[in-house]
Amino acid sequence: MTTAIDAAPTPPTFEEAAIRSGLVSVSKFARAVEIAGTREPEAVAEALVRSGIVTQYQANQLRDGRTKLTLGPYLITDFIGQGGMGRVFKAVHQVMGRECAVKVLPREKSTHESRDSFRREIRVQAGLDSPYVVRAFDAGQDGKVHYLVTEYVPGTDLRRLVRSQGPLSMGEAALIISQVAMGLQYAHDLGLIHRDIKPGNILVTPDGHAKLSDIGLAAWSMGLQDDPRAGKIVGTADYLSPEQIRDPMSVGPLSDIYALGCTLYYTVTGKVPFPGGDSRSKCRRHCEETPWHPRNLTPDLSEDFVDTIADMMEKDPARRIPSAAEVAERLEPWASAASAINHGSLASSDDHRQWTPPPPPHEPSQIRELPETPQLSGSAVSIGELDSAVHSQTSGGSLPLGFELESTPVRRRSHIMPIAISLAIAIPISLLAGAIIGFLLHDRI
Repeated sequence: MTTAIDAAPTPPTFEEAAIRSGLVSVSKFARAVEIAGTREPEAVAEALVRSGIVTQYQANQLRDGRTKLTLGPYLITDFIGQGGMGRVFKAVHQVMGRECAVKVLPREKSTHESRDSFRREIRVQAGLDSPYVVRAFDAGQDGKVHYLVTEYVPGTDLRRLVRSQGPLSMGEAALIISQVAMGLQYAHDLGLIHRDIKPGNILVTPDGHAKLSDIGLAAWSMGLQDDPRAGKIVGTADYLSPEQIRDPMSVGPLSDIYALGCTLYYTVTGKVPFPGGDSRSKCRRHCEETPWHPRNLTPDLSEDFVDTIADMMEKDPARRIPSAAEVAERLEPWASAASAINHGSLASSDDHRQWTPPPPPHEPSQIRELPETPQLSGSAVSIGELDSAVHSQTSGGSLPLGFELESTPVRRRSHIMPIAISLAIAIPISLLAGAIIGFLLHDRI
């Protein structure tokens, strides 16, 4: 027999949750009921949302019986997305009224190592102040929940933009990547290496302003020994430089430039340089294969533009474009001719909308694990994933037997094009000639 003590507490009704949360007064709730013409939670919630009293996200949480929608002085208004280190919510400071993004380390993932990494990310980002890097505003702890507050960048990330709108033009791509390059140069001048440059970490506003985000894997080039992830392969497999794979301790600013080159390749083709396969095969191909020529995917790319991508993606760091500032300079002719970026319908590109947004991080018993945001053509590389996939096959950071490095850049595949064109012309002609001869022989018979 179940006693009253053993019974689970009854969750509050929508009305009780709304009033208990402090978001809705008794009089405002009564007015919403009057507008809705019913006390049905769905109809009343819709009236509250239309009136601007609560957001749709808040209404959904209140309907589920959740009453705490704050983190310290920040009121959570929406869910933005999820990364490897935590969830990101849109919020507003209850006193200042400033919109911001709040990155939260989930309690269920709050290990000693993850808390140290999160605090490290907070300290790194706190020291950055560039128009091309997402700025940190605040950090704090609410109960056992640790959070980082950054500026909110309206728009979308580059990965979603390309998935929604298709490959960008040379001008649009150059405008975005050149700004990221300037943000990278700022970070490199401070001795900081990002280590996870990829389209998903580049935020783009509707007017074409780009900002580099998510420095959770960043490291100080002068102090890799103090990084708990030093010596391990960290990043995303589709954008890892060969030297990161061969010897993670040799990672440097040029590794970021290689990843930015891979990002530029994706931006104008809609494909990662080495699609398909698992993390291990992608790492091998980064080290020894040449990507498909970009003009095979986007024929109208100019030779100079393709050369810039190739020079950013040189496998030998010594032959790569030597600085992010020079990348921006190389891209300037196309960037200066670009107009505002067309975001189209951002709703169609918001990957996280296909999942139920998670609740605020205060009630662990009610938190459901959110499926990882799907990667386009690769998988995010956790701290140990590539370490086990690649380093278990190596000794002292060297490549497995049979790896022969090739530093041939993308543009050196251009000799394939004349052969392909000749075959495209010759094969149809031979088929036509064969058909005519066959017809004449058939006619004689």
